[in-house]
Amino acid sequence: MIYALKIAFRYLGANKTQTGLLLTGVALGVFVFVFMSALIGGLAVYLIERTVGDIPHVTVEAPSRDPQVLVSDVPGTLGVVQKGTSQRNALRNADAFLPLIASLPGTEAVSPEIVGNGFLIRGQSTAPVGLTGVEPGKLSAIADIAGNLVAGTPDLTNSTIIVGRTLAEDLGVSLGQVVTMRSDRGVERSLVIGGLFELGVESLDARAAFVSLSTARVLFELPQGLSRIEIKLTDLNQADAHAARIAAETGLKATSWTQGNAQLIDGLNAQARSGNLIKGFALLTIVIGVASALLLSTYRRGPEIGIMRAMGASQGFVVLVFILQGAFIGLIGGVAGAGLGYLALSPFPRPDTISPGSFPIDVRQGAFGLAILLTACGAILASILPARSASRVDPVSVIGQ
Repeated sequence: MIYALKIAFRYLGANKTQTGLLLTGVALGVFVFVFMSALIGGLAVYLIERTVGDIPHVTVEAPSRDPQVLVSDVPGTLGVVQKGTSQRNALRNADAFLPLIASLPGTEAVSPEIVGNGFLIRGQSTAPVGLTGVEPGKLSAIADIAGNLVAGTPDLTNSTIIVGRTLAEDLGVSLGQVVTMRSDRGVERSLVIGGLFELGVESLDARAAFVSLSTARVLFELPQGLSRIEIKLTDLNQADAHAARIAAETGLKATSWTQGNAQLIDGLNAQARSGNLIKGFALLTIVIGVASALLLSTYRRGPEIGIMRAMGASQGFVVLVFILQGAFIGLIGGVAGAGLGYLALSPFPRPDTISPGSFPIDVRQGAFGLAILLTACGAILASILPARSASRVDPVSVIGQ
């Protein structure tokens, strides 16, 4: 084994220019692999952050009350009991479930909410709004409202309301002015504009408003219970499993964010497949380059191989020499390419912190270890054909050349 290592190193060092070019080609191939991994992974993080960053990862609601089908006395007919349209689904015993939901592993934040629709009125101007009542201190538990305030304070009281900037502009109101909130129950209440936010999502900036939970109870005539519980997770990829566990342990309806974003997930999967195809071509280029170089080395070193065979070297020994060459080329070139990729990609900021229009590269997803491993394995596989060719050299025919 040691003797085979010495010969492999000697062969690699005999033509430094050829070996250097080969290692450079392998390193560039690995750099492409690392770059594509960081780019595709970073783009996925960026898209998910922009899409899912301000929505709940899991939403818990009361189970739907389906109409009850009754057997009719009249043959061939059925009777259906329609649920009252004036009633709304509510989590009547939410306080019993909140500690359990909050204690589940992976839960980052829990926001009990009362939601409903209504109209925001200022003089002759009226705008439809989606109103959300939240607990004090939990305004930014799901969406970062506090971090996106353009005016005012995130502190909610029983007499204040926080609205989107576009909504305020449509109504012609500003910070500190009084507006009338009329809920879909017909209840009205005068509130003071306590803050203006801008999330960059038109549907929220132009239609969303937040009040305290106690104010929402009055507006929507819900003295107890909740409309829903929104949950944010430390790992949003675990949303489906988290939702299934909550549903199993509480009997409530738990919906993952993935159920409403199927097109986004399909797009990300297609993007990942495209990235894998490009990375596969990069590895294929490495394999072809290593195989070509070692095959050329086999032909050039035919007499040396013949002498080794004549001196008693086995076919397995010759195969081992060339496989070790391939392994060294793959390992050294892989480490060099991965190191170059890390140095080149490290200055880029994380995708979840960049502004729109920036380059979403995530160095954390460069797959450096995988790139080195696949390159080393590919180089070893590429050396098998030249190694087998070298092992079949006839000592008598090549020594006399």
